[in-house]
Amino acid sequence: MALTIYGVAALTFMMSMYALEGRGRGFVAAFALGCALSSSYGFLSGSWPFGVVEGLWTVLALRRYARGAR
Repeated sequence: MALTIYGVAALTFMMSMYALEGRGRGFVAAFALGCALSSSYGFLSGSWPFGVVEGLWTVLALRRYARGAR
């Protein structure tokens, strides 16, 4: 049950930050964090394909955040 609650919280946070990305770079960084949390949920729940895909989204979001700093 705790893992399910963690997954719901991680995915809700990730999607909320995705919706707010247009408001500033901080939300892009928060989206990357949400992707990392979702990735960890995927691996913890035994769904490694989900964990890998969310890990890739984490990298892409961090790259987008870094590009915005230039």
